[in-house]
Amino acid sequence: MTGLTKVEARELSRREVRLEELAEGFISAQDVKRSSRATYSRQLKQFISWLTDTGRLGEGLSREDILAYRDWLSESRTPLTVAGYLTAVRKFFEYLEAEKIYPNIAKVKSPKKPKGFRKDCLSKAQLREALQSVDTSSLEGLRDYALFNLLARTALRTVEVARAEIEDIRQESGQPVLWIQGKGRDSKDDFVILNEKALAPLKDYLEARAAELGRALRDNEPLFASLSSKNYGGALTTRSISRIVKKTLRKAGLDSSRMTAHSLRHTAITLSIAGGASLQQAQAMARHSDTKTTLIYWHNLERVRAGAENFIDF
Repeated sequence: MTGLTKVEARELSRREVRLEELAEGFISAQDVKRSSRATYSRQLKQFISWLTDTGRLGEGLSREDILAYRDWLSESRTPLTVAGYLTAVRKFFEYLEAEKIYPNIAKVKSPKKPKGFRKDCLSKAQLREALQSVDTSSLEGLRDYALFNLLARTALRTVEVARAEIEDIRQESGQPVLWIQGKGRDSKDDFVILNEKALAPLKDYLEARAAELGRALRDNEPLFASLSSKNYGGALTTRSISRIVKKTLRKAGLDSSRMTAHSLRHTAITLSIAGGASLQQAQAMARHSDTKTTLIYWHNLERVRAGAENFIDF
């Protein structure tokens, strides 16, 4: 934007404000959850900011501009993230065309997603090593052990753990379960089963936490609480959960960018199928809306078990 005259700068600013107003109109018109509207708003702000920074608001926009935006996004973001940003732009221009404001110039394809999973799965031995590396002589250690163990045994997402409260541990048909608010959900309408190996470390941690506080824990308190001075007693954030898992993995010598908190979700699903769970049982635990997602785990296991490479001998 350097070198613009005052008149040109004012015109550019006017165009930017106009585009922001149209984006707000588009977001208001969407019959989606509040979280989805927030996502659209954030992604379109990025698009408008890019248009401004690259001087494209001074010209009539075309499909080539959308392609250039896609290329720019791809320089620093994963194909999955780029696809999300482009979806917002595509929907925005579909709206503009439907309202007869601007032609739909955003009919572009998202970059291809890579095959397979972006995070690795852990073996049983690696899980045991990681858990054994945690010093459970402190409240922090008990918490971290219970957290890591729970993720590996239930395929919970970090956001589901961050949202969990003590009262969410309940009984269904006599079986302890944890009710959760899943990804993209507005309420806690699903659960994971807490078998004894998942529940026992959780009980140990909660008992130690109550003893530390000198009182019984309240139902609406977070299941996993922060011990930091800034947020003591508050719910662990998804970032904190990821950091705890990463720290535990590193202690066990598993310091790889492909091993993260999300790896524990992959691990739980994979081990359940390897252990004999049906496709439907694994899908219910993972809370996959589409069976095809769960099938990927089954296909990967079968590929390894019956790999043609094992029949090559020379």
